[in-house]
Amino acid sequence: MDMQTLYLIVPLAPLLGAIIAGFFGKLIGRTLSHVVTITGVAVSLIASVLVFQDVLAGHTYNGTVYTWMVLGDLRFEVGFLIDSLTTMMMLVVTFVSLMVHIYTIGYMHDDPGYQRFFSYISLFTFSMLILVMSNNFLQLFFGWEAVGLVSYLLIGFWYTKETAIYANLKAFLVNRVGDFGFILGIGLVLAHFGSLDYATVFAKAPELANQTITIWPDSPWMLMSVIGILLFIGAMGKSAQFPLHVWLPDSMEGPTPISALIHAATMVTAGIFMVARMSPLFELSDTALSFIMIIGAITALFMGFLGIVQNDIKRVVAYSTLSQLGYMTVALGASAYSVAVFHLMTHAFFKALLFLAAGSVIIAMHHNQDIRYMGGLKKYMPITWITSLIGSLALIGTPFLSGFYSKESIIEAVKLSNLPGADIAYWAVLIGVFVTAFYSFRMYFLVFHGKERFHNAHHHGADSHGQDHDDQGHHGHGGTPHETPWVVTGPLLALALPSLAIGYMTIEPMLFGDFFGNAIYVADRHPVMVELNQHFHGAMAMGLHAITTLPFWLAAAGVGLSAFFYLKRPDIPAAIQQRFSFIHSMLINKYWFDELYSWLFARGARLLGAGLWRGGDQVIIDGAINGTARLVERAARLMRAFQSGYIYHYAFAMLIGVFALVTWFARLN
Repeated sequence: MDMQTLYLIVPLAPLLGAIIAGFFGKLIGRTLSHVVTITGVAVSLIASVLVFQDVLAGHTYNGTVYTWMVLGDLRFEVGFLIDSLTTMMMLVVTFVSLMVHIYTIGYMHDDPGYQRFFSYISLFTFSMLILVMSNNFLQLFFGWEAVGLVSYLLIGFWYTKETAIYANLKAFLVNRVGDFGFILGIGLVLAHFGSLDYATVFAKAPELANQTITIWPDSPWMLMSVIGILLFIGAMGKSAQFPLHVWLPDSMEGPTPISALIHAATMVTAGIFMVARMSPLFELSDTALSFIMIIGAITALFMGFLGIVQNDIKRVVAYSTLSQLGYMTVALGASAYSVAVFHLMTHAFFKALLFLAAGSVIIAMHHNQDIRYMGGLKKYMPITWITSLIGSLALIGTPFLSGFYSKESIIEAVKLSNLPGADIAYWAVLIGVFVTAFYSFRMYFLVFHGKERFHNAHHHGADSHGQDHDDQGHHGHGGTPHETPWVVTGPLLALALPSLAIGYMTIEPMLFGDFFGNAIYVADRHPVMVELNQHFHGAMAMGLHAITTLPFWLAAAGVGLSAFFYLKRPDIPAAIQQRFSFIHSMLINKYWFDELYSWLFARGARLLGAGLWRGGDQVIIDGAINGTARLVERAARLMRAFQSGYIYHYAFAMLIGVFALVTWFARLN
């Protein structure tokens, strides 16, 4: 079998599984539905491993698979770019996805939407692979929108739950804001480079390095800075960077396997991957890089603070994801793209592990997610406990674990960066280390140690979701919690191994070796990686040296303080909360961003609508002659067919509209 066929198999195997489970799920039943989808993803993983080995042997590929349309000199095509950056992403996506698929058998055991769920997560895997393997902006945008759509479907998976519907709408709309910037950036690329193909654009970029464009009169802007910032706005939506971060914590309304797959390991890292892939463009603009670094620093620090006050086990992990995505963004801004992607990879394993472990706890707790009603679970759930501990230790950067190598490298890279804003970013990521350790272990101690508090939960009616269908399932009602079935604990153990060892094994080739080769480009005036290399004396030495560094002691202090607060003296945090009630309410209300947005944008849209109705409808239309009314009536009859009230119909109409405009515009030229 030639490699091109193998490339096609990687995304198409999950797609086939999704189609079978989605359209024929009711016919083939539950067991067959999960068998086809899991087989599809497993085939995809095996194919990815083979492709990875091929790339290691030095065979990269960049070619078109299918030409969609040709307009003059413009070619819209579907193609693959297979290099070390792509294959690393393919391995992470397919491996984590396979673990989540297996885990789902246990987690969604009694859910009526079982087949639908498997169909969606396979479709997601397909979309993500298309995005990652793309060799042009058009296909990148297709994958980008497809993962957004599937994310929308999955967050609102339990469509009878008001909060879930609100959350998926929010995710969809906030992502539209980012995607608007993203498509403007792609439009600028098309207008100035005359091509959507990565290789062509990257080759031509240095010629346009000094070109300016006038957005409004008398203020020329650097073309590369504008393109860079617009593309990054797309990444801010997808990767939930401040101020477009508001959708990610709410997305926890979806079932836990989704949180692990989409909101930790794959979709949210699409933005990070995209910026790394576009390194030849971003390297031409220091302005864009500074902007990226500052946004990342704000996200890394301030989203960490919010993790301290959360009581929902999944939301704590969600804020830690936001904070870690901020770290990756900071590394991108420091031109340490390989470090950002390295952290993306290590984080994918330990964060998926933490989410799935949280899900395991949620099952044992009969879908109660409040950590105030847990405690002492260590003796009942040994596998969940040890894997959670490994995940938490990796997250806070314990020497020799995977998170340590990537996080430490990010902090060092920012320290060495000479861009404006690097000092602020350095302090933000440094304080972030302490904050991360504090809230991660606050959750860990409250769930696994201390006295058992779950016997009062049933009286408090703390089952926030009213989803009792799992209670009658395979673990009786009430009683003491116990370890979840092997389809849940198996994936936990499989994810715990890379969380322990993958950083140690891969730091040298990925950061200082030639693993990424030409996939990532860094300009000579950004010498961060070169300087990092001079300080690096092997993974072992780096782990031993850590004990003398500030981040290590900050993390240790965070763990120590949370142990003291939550195991010995729980009265102290309570007292602090009373004393600093304003700060506490600010954190509980997430800095009032939701209120601001609903006041500013939602209210604005409603006022505009009301104005148009009064002025437009009542004055002009009602006052006009009846002939117009008849005409309007006929047109309205026609329009009514399109106005179905389903968001995805509208989204589809939007895509058709963009397509029609592109075609029309191309004809004019």
